[in-house]
Amino acid sequence: MVTKTYSKWGVRMGTLALWAAAGASVVFWGLRLSAPAAGPSAPVLPPPPLAPDAQALARLLGAGPVAPAAASGAPAASPASRFVLVGVLAGQSSGGGAALIAVDGKPAKPFRLGAPVDEGIVVQALSPRQVLLGPDTGGPATVTLDMPLKR
Repeated sequence: MVTKTYSKWGVRMGTLALWAAAGASVVFWGLRLSAPAAGPSAPVLPPPPLAPDAQALARLLGAGPVAPAAASGAPAASPASRFVLVGVLAGQSSGGGAALIAVDGKPAKPFRLGAPVDEGIVVQALSPRQVLLGPDTGGPATVTLDMPLKR
């Protein structure tokens, strides 16, 4: 019967490698645990609020380009002709929302419920295709704006 014997040097080298790995592990964790703790980190600030892009929102709601105002700059005779309803975001359950309204041919801007649209005119009520404007939120509506029909 043949028996294999291991070389003395092979056993010695294997033992040396295991002890070297154990020593390296002790040194690594000793340095890791004894390192000073990192200073207090800077507080995370929320990003600044984004301003809505009225033109992009108007395009999203399907509005075409708004016709420019008359060259004379004088307001039109009726207040309803000064305002063009471009889009409505009406909250069904909350009763809130916003309307995209172009005033005097300028680019459309979003106006929330109760917000002043022009001097003496505020958004009184919103529905899916209509906006009521008036002098105050509790009074009678003086201007009714309807969404233009798509062609």
